[in-house]
Amino acid sequence: MPKIKVKRIYDSFAQSDGLRILVDRIWPRGIKKEEAKLDKWLKEVAPSSELRKWFGHDPNRFEEFKEKYLEELQKDQEKKTAFTELCELAKGNDLTLLYAAKDEKHNQAIILKKEIIKK
Repeated sequence: MPKIKVKRIYDSFAQSDGLRILVDRIWPRGIKKEEAKLDKWLKEVAPSSELRKWFGHDPNRFEEFKEKYLEELQKDQEKKTAFTELCELAKGNDLTLLYAAKDEKHNQAIILKKEIIKK
């Protein structure tokens, strides 16, 4: 069964990463596209700008952020399509979901990993 990892885009590339998918809406600061070693930038699956700004990476808001983000994934057709694509990429491939946030426990990549595994 393929592995799904979550990793900061600022962390070192590893052969074991498999497909590297950036799941942020905004390109990470200080990273050149050629250095990112991405297979895909799936910004459509990221939280909306409004939700991202509301969350502000406040761990106290994470549970509510998660609920609102999952609702976006179900209701927004563009996000739904992007999430389906992500699930398809996970079939038969090791996958690393990349994000830029400093908080390794409270970010959308963690939520996406759990949702992909459920599927």
